[in-house]
Amino acid sequence: MNKQEFLDLSDDKLLNLIKNGDIPRHIAIIMDGNGRWATLRNMPRVMGHRQGMETLTDILRTSCEIGIGYLTLFAFSTENWKRPAYEVNALMALMAEYIERFIDELNDNNIKITVLGDINPLSQLLKNKISDAIKLTSKNDGLRLSIALNYGSRAEILNAVKRAAEDIRKGNVSLDDLDEVRFSSYLYTKDLPDPDFIIRTGGEFRLSNFLLYQAAYTELFFTGSDMMWPDFNKGKFLNSILEFQRRNRRYGEINTEQGS
Repeated sequence: MNKQEFLDLSDDKLLNLIKNGDIPRHIAIIMDGNGRWATLRNMPRVMGHRQGMETLTDILRTSCEIGIGYLTLFAFSTENWKRPAYEVNALMALMAEYIERFIDELNDNNIKITVLGDINPLSQLLKNKISDAIKLTSKNDGLRLSIALNYGSRAEILNAVKRAAEDIRKGNVSLDDLDEVRFSSYLYTKDLPDPDFIIRTGGEFRLSNFLLYQAAYTELFFTGSDMMWPDFNKGKFLNSILEFQRRNRRYGEINTEQGS
């Protein structure tokens, strides 16, 4: 489904359509294309990331409005450290700014914040803001907002294997007891259901080391290259959920109506 296939309807009409179908419990988003969005407009790449912050706010508000239970955002990968230092520093500063600007609104909307990944390499300022945000929202029971920050799925899986092996070595867990459910408890996402739906903007058609283990039966949605994250507004988000509702999730079972 590309940009041309989106329904040209008002947000209210899209909302009414969505309410007639199943709402995905857990949506994960790869927010791609910020830098390219800015470059196409002859602007510094950081301006694309700044505009992406405004998109994020729109998507968060919409997620609360339609009753999404879990929203996971790929904010910064373990591979993103390879980018120029000025861009990495700008990204970190924007994250700190975003938390400071919107934490009260997030808390007022009953959003609970968690972080997936290793935040130890981050600046002390950003770590403090993240810690304060997690503490402030810890008792909230609305939308669970998980921010994948310095996150890489392969590193997550490898870390889980090491932790499981250590528990087996210590006798805390037997090898025979290590099934999929127990192994999942060693992942960063141990308190989250697997995502029902992963959205990627920006025109790339891959997961880029994001939730590889958890996405075994996730529905995937990729926008075209003409839709970068800063352009992914409320209407585009609602349209993507409509696409999710059109799909038939069989989990390996046979569709008796279609015989497949």
